[in-house]
Amino acid sequence: MSEALYTREILRLAVSIPHQSRLDKPDGAAEVRSRTCGSRVVADIILSDDRVIAQLGIEVNACALGQASAAILATEAIGKSAKDIAAVREQLFGFLAGSRDGPGDWDNMKHLSAAKDHPGRHAAILLPYDAVLAAFEAAPTASEAA
Repeated sequence: MSEALYTREILRLAVSIPHQSRLDKPDGAAEVRSRTCGSRVVADIILSDDRVIAQLGIEVNACALGQASAAILATEAIGKSAKDIAAVREQLFGFLAGSRDGPGDWDNMKHLSAAKDHPGRHAAILLPYDAVLAAFEAAPTASEAA
């Protein structure tokens, strides 16, 4: 069972998370924890003038699936808005919940497919997205920043 869940690709992603450092002066920062598995993700973001992620800093303390999910997110996040991140999170959530056929369109999302049948891992997989969305919420709005 765990062999099928922790594939070579999941493990490769888990050790290749980009942007693994806190940012000095983020526009938004958030720390989120999973109540079900204890995973923790801290996300810092710096936003461009058009409110997309210009810089990302992320710290991940999670199982290999949570780390792999964070690697996918961190690879794709630069240039994305809160709406973009929320849409991808909803696609992934829908897949894990069984209401969508695929986990999403981003590169490497297909590698998370084996986790669908392991609900105890779903929170760790979604946690990086929740952290980035919480960092967006913590960032001042365009009018507040002006």
